[in-house]
Amino acid sequence: MSNLTIGFIGYGNMAQAIARGLVDAGVVNGGQIVACAAHYDKLERTCAEVGARPLHNPIEVVAAADVVVIAIKPYQIETVIKPLAGELARPGKIVVSIAAGWDLKKYQLLFAGEDGEDAAPTDIHIQCTIPNTPMAVGKGVLVTETDNTLTDEETRIFEKLFEPISLIERVDSAHMNIAMVVAGCAPAFTDMYIEALGDAGVQYGLQRATAYRLAAKMVEGVGALYMATGTHPGAMKDAVCSPGGTTIKGVARLEKDGFRGAVIDAVDAIVG
Repeated sequence: MSNLTIGFIGYGNMAQAIARGLVDAGVVNGGQIVACAAHYDKLERTCAEVGARPLHNPIEVVAAADVVVIAIKPYQIETVIKPLAGELARPGKIVVSIAAGWDLKKYQLLFAGEDGEDAAPTDIHIQCTIPNTPMAVGKGVLVTETDNTLTDEETRIFEKLFEPISLIERVDSAHMNIAMVVAGCAPAFTDMYIEALGDAGVQYGLQRATAYRLAAKMVEGVGALYMATGTHPGAMKDAVCSPGGTTIKGVARLEKDGFRGAVIDAVDAIVG
């Protein structure tokens, strides 16, 4: 990775999280990262946090980078990215999109000529993904579309770049949206759960910082236990619910209050 330059077109919270994760994990150093954004003065400050180099526009980023990360808002892509098609198609360029709702077919249509989809350039090597913010601390998920135009060697580079900071979970195009909700939106639900546990801890006398640390480490540990063992979550729950014990009383109350149904309803509200 030492000869690779990573370029971000757009440098908002998600792009910064990825950059931070890559640098902190030692995948690249800050000098190997370039970025552009709408507000250059703010960009200078955020780039300085990891030692990245701020650039003035997307053309400069594409020219400088081997891996170009499209990290602008989805509604901006047609205006900003389509004019870059020729530069993105140059040999040696790997394009990684982190824009929600944009899959390979949509990019091919964007880059198509007047003859329609059949005129879409095949020499733009692109991989569509949806990341989440825990990539900043090397604990992320990168939902990755199975359809892509990367070569085998480019796929190897992509995986070598992102595996140290995320689980690369490959998903077919039809299910990218729901996978995005589970991995990309649900962190907000989990934050609310941690906050609620913290409030309950404070109610009964714990210091708030202590309650938050306990809750956060518990969430991290439960996830790690599942990843290590593959044990069904229901069986993991049963293992800590002794007959007539304290935990089952809390579980029963959550069931009465519609805990699992509320989570599913939240997903329905996004997907539907």
